[in-house]
Amino acid sequence: MSDYNAYLLEREQIDLLLDKGYKISSVTENLSGAFVTFKKQKEDSQTLHVKTADGRKYFSNKIFHLSHQV
Repeated sequence: MSDYNAYLLEREQIDLLLDKGYKISSVTENLSGAFVTFKKQKEDSQTLHVKTADGRKYFSNKIFHLSHQV
C-alpha cells in the first residue's frame, strides 16, 4: 500500500472515531509512529497506531482545532 493510501485509511479511521463521539485522550510517539488513544467513556477506549507523517499531522491539527472551538 502506498503512503498516500495508508494516510487516507488513517484519516478515515480518525474521523470515524471522532464522529462516533470519541475524544483524543493521549498520544504516545515513538520511532514507528504514534499511538493515539481515543476515549468515549471511562471504560470505552480505542487505540489507533498512526504510522504516516501525514496521519500524525492530521490528528495534531484535529487536536489543535478541537481545543480552540468555542
